[in-house]
Amino acid sequence: MRTRTTAAALTALLTLALTGCETGTSTTSGSAKDQSGTEQNDTAEDTATDAANEDATTDDTEVLETGNLPDMTGKGLQTAQDDAQAAGFFLLTSHDALGRDRMQAMDRNWKVCTQTPTAGEHSTDTQVDFGAVKLEEDCPTGDVEAPVAADSTMPDFTGKAVNVARDALDSSTSITVEDVSGQDRMIFMESNWQVCSQEPAAGAALDGQPVTFGVVKFEESC
Repeated sequence: MRTRTTAAALTALLTLALTGCETGTSTTSGSAKDQSGTEQNDTAEDTATDAANEDATTDDTEVLETGNLPDMTGKGLQTAQDDAQAAGFFLLTSHDALGRDRMQAMDRNWKVCTQTPTAGEHSTDTQVDFGAVKLEEDCPTGDVEAPVAADSTMPDFTGKAVNVARDALDSSTSITVEDVSGQDRMIFMESNWQVCSQEPAAGAALDGQPVTFGVVKFEESC
């Protein structure tokens, strides 16, 4: 009986020892796999970060393209626009240099009086603005500014185009326009007519009362 008991005990101890060895091996192997996976993830993250930093550096060092903008004053508006585009400038606009807010519908009928920016080296994404008048008109010494919008006081609209005077007043204002040349003509294109007289007078308080303009064509004297 003692011999059998001793043999059984030795067998049990040997089984436990073998089981412990297997468990330890499995644990060590799993730990190695985890470490390898972590290292691979760290390497992938580092690569992505480096690529992002490289892209940011490229964006920061990007150089804007520049071009030499010619002096277009005195040229026809259409020619000026063509020359600007040939120089690499494509953001073009124009306005009525006489402050009459006319559209440059037919560019060949207009000539350039001013340009912004002036001739020289500029970024090609710069907007170029031409101040223009019709071919038969003289360029002003500088752009004629539109009248200041009326608030509680009547501005002085003398010499201004009827359309810009109308735009400076509140949209609810009742406005009468009369030809004071003695010809009693109808006023169709208000940008072709200038204010000679106004009621209320400049500086008067505005509190919603009707406004009357006496006008003649721009080529005529008040």
